Amino acid sequence: MKNFQNYTPEKYAGKDYQRIEDGIYFGRNPYWTPGRDGEDLFVTSLTFEMEPDCYGEEGGCPQNITQVPFENILDDFSVFVTDFYDGLNQDSGKTCYQEFGSYKIENIRNLRTLIGKRFYAVPCTEADEEYEDEEYKVIIE
Repeated sequence: MKNFQNYTPEKYAGKDYQRIEDGIYFGRNPYWTPGRDGEDLFVTSLTFEMEPDCYGEEGGCPQNITQVPFENILDDFSVFVTDFYDGLNQDSGKTCYQEFGSYKIENIRNLRTLIGKRFYAVPCTEADEEYEDEEYKVIIE
């Protein structure tokens, strides 16, 4: 995955979202149900491109975002997807659109450090002693 960029959808201009800082908004959790905590959360939207020639991203495109390394983004930055932007991804030839959410602003800030970077997986080798129980490792550059 490469070329991470900020994306500001029109919905952020509405009354349901409050701008906290550049690219970060506070709004209603789309998965919230009455009687449960977590009604509101921090969100940000990013675009990126899949790299179909990279490990785990074979066949990846906006309509088919691969689990590797996408799930690592969610796990490593403690965020979850709050909007898939189905229409934008369906119409896009190479740019993927995703909204990410977290109850902690610091997780969103950390996620946004991917802007301008590349996040990809490489298979582990015997020389990767610290990853001996892993099939692959993730690189950020």
